[in-house]
Amino acid sequence: QVQLVESGGGFMQAGGSLRLSCAASGRTFSSDAMGWFRQAPGKEREFVAAMRWRGGLPYYADSVKGRFTISVDNAKNTVYLQMNSLKPDDTADYYCAARGRNGPLFSALTYTYWGQGTQVTVSS
Repeated sequence: QVQLVESGGGFMQAGGSLRLSCAASGRTFSSDAMGWFRQAPGKEREFVAAMRWRGGLPYYADSVKGRFTISVDNAKNTVYLQMNSLKPDDTADYYCAARGRNGPLFSALTYTYWGQGTQVTVSS
């Protein structure tokens, strides 16, 4: 089992920045990658960003490319999502997830463990 706890959500005006954190514990060695997803009210959960624990190229949704940055701290078993130039369309519940199955990093089906989510609200 892998436990994930997100933090850092909140309320921000458009153009501002927030940094989300996701602390992983438990059998973290069983997962080679972490992802961030989000779900806005009335919409399906969508991929935001992903990165392998050992580093390498991150993956981003087109909607956040150039504004969001995912990073990992292996010493702390923590993954971060730095969100800059926030837009009202970024308003959603944000979830981190630990990959547990083979498959593309942008697919929610690839991830086995999920955090409880943290809410981000961006006002115009």
